[in-house]
Amino acid sequence: MRYRLRLTIRHDFRRPIGAGRQLLRICPRDIPGLQQVLRCHVAADPEPLEEAWFRDFFGNEVIELVLPAGLSSLRFDMTAQILRHSTSSSLDLSAPLPRLGEELAEITDLGPDSPHHFLAASPHIPAVPEITAFAARSSRDAGTACAAVEQLGHALHRIMRFDPEATEVDTPIATAFAGRHGVCQDFSQIMIAALRSLGIPAAYVSGFLRTLPPPGRPRLEGADAMHAWVRAWTGIEAGWVEFDPTNACFVSADHVTIGYGRDYSDTAPVTGMMRLVGSQTGTHSVDLVEEAG
Repeated sequence: MRYRLRLTIRHDFRRPIGAGRQLLRICPRDIPGLQQVLRCHVAADPEPLEEAWFRDFFGNEVIELVLPAGLSSLRFDMTAQILRHSTSSSLDLSAPLPRLGEELAEITDLGPDSPHHFLAASPHIPAVPEITAFAARSSRDAGTACAAVEQLGHALHRIMRFDPEATEVDTPIATAFAGRHGVCQDFSQIMIAALRSLGIPAAYVSGFLRTLPPPGRPRLEGADAMHAWVRAWTGIEAGWVEFDPTNACFVSADHVTIGYGRDYSDTAPVTGMMRLVGSQTGTHSVDLVEEAG
């Protein structure tokens, strides 16, 4: 699938701000055999005083911007063209769940893709007893690591309700799980906590999901949104698989990846420091459209 992608992030400030430094993780990443970025362009309004590009430990593209003082609004625009390949497979080559720990112990590499980075608790994903108990119940019939991922993902989708008003970006996963509602970030981080409690290394994936309008309805410009899902390590032979608990499905060619991390804090689209006085509002819009050819 060839996609044309556009992301706009805008912040409006009640009072002019002081100077600031921002880190953007909004560009899709090249993934051999899975995703190729044909072009990507990022613009900031107003223009930054300084700009630098680098890759973080996990290989995500990061743009560092130094912003001038006196801004009443700030806007980032990213446009890209991506070639995304399908990864569908009906074969389960993952390790038997009781043997996964033995296979993990055979991995000695500690590079960015090592599963060892994604097994322990992380800043946004602590161990939660209720989630651990849920994981044990939901996966008790799973013979393999991949089957556990699928069963857990479907079980979580059945009990959770998508509600964009229920949580904030910093809502603890224990709170979202107790309320049984949240957004894709909550679904994904709860599932990651559950998988880790089973001994399955799991990573947070940020990206985009192509959505289609209802039959007979026109497609609305800017109506899509950023998305998140889960990447789980299922053994030496099968490696990493990706599951979208918000939509109860394995990841397909409709998903476009920005980056990987231990949790949201490693992949947040905009982080950094700004001197603020008063309140601010923020919005974002996404268009992910399939192109012919």
